[in-house]
Amino acid sequence: MAIPRAFKVEFGEMFPLGCYMVGEVEQVKDFEASTPGKPVWARDKDTGDFVWQVTVLDCDPDAREKTLKIKVSSPVAPVPPAPLQGLPFIPVEFDGMTVTPWQNGQRIAYSVRAREMRAPRTTAAPVRTPAASKQDAA
Repeated sequence: MAIPRAFKVEFGEMFPLGCYMVGEVEQVKDFEASTPGKPVWARDKDTGDFVWQVTVLDCDPDAREKTLKIKVSSPVAPVPPAPLQGLPFIPVEFDGMTVTPWQNGQRIAYSVRAREMRAPRTTAAPVRTPAASKQDAA
């Protein structure tokens, strides 16, 4: 049995309450190939595309990690969706997501990659409180 290096994950499984882009889209350096005067940009090992990094804020208040970096493989910089009026951050979704676990000292860490960044397709459903559910049932 072959165990994959990266595991596919759907956006809604990883971010059930959505996420916001914080900061800018940044190109990732290949630190092993770069020199102080000449940066070399990282490329995806499978596609050969450049690797870009997007920092996101998880909207789940119970999330273990509030912010994380998602790497997007693309020949050109991913274009963030347009900001929404009244929001301090830009809501985003990702397609073609994978998670790659790796060991970081005594703990297991993971790297998250995506094929594409885009605007959310739908808005999140309103959170229902137990009191509201009882009123609806009456």
